[in-house]
Amino acid sequence: MPRRNLLLALGSSLGAFFSGAASAEAASKAQDPAWQLGEADWKKRLSPAAYKVLRQEGTERPFSSPLNGEKRPGTFVCAGCALPLFSSKAKYESGTGWPSFWQPLPKGIATKLDFKLIVPRTEYHCSRCGGHQGHVFDDGPKPSGKRYCNNGVALSFKPG
Repeated sequence: MPRRNLLLALGSSLGAFFSGAASAEAASKAQDPAWQLGEADWKKRLSPAAYKVLRQEGTERPFSSPLNGEKRPGTFVCAGCALPLFSSKAKYESGTGWPSFWQPLPKGIATKLDFKLIVPRTEYHCSRCGGHQGHVFDDGPKPSGKRYCNNGVALSFKPG
């Protein structure tokens, strides 16, 4: 990212943070027009906790999701639209308190830079509905070296 863009983004993030606007930022725009739903429609579809994470880019408390301990074979899908995001084969125990994966399924996620904590992080969303899932870090296991740190409330599990 060019330095000028980085400084502009940082300034914008700081302004949003200090004005309180950072907490009102919405999820990414849905790539699939069928999933470009209004706020009222999302509130009908999702629990309040899932709405806060998926549509308002919130974060659930660590160690609060039953999916953190899920060990059966299957697929982790977006809780907003059921798009498959992660295979259970890529799940591992990171010790962070959130379900963690070393690799997403093809075409499952989209990423963007997030400056909410001032330091840039890579945030990822469901590529179909735009629902916020979590952040990706470079401290995961081989073979990818990535840790996709996911909010459990943003996922559903499909055994199989």
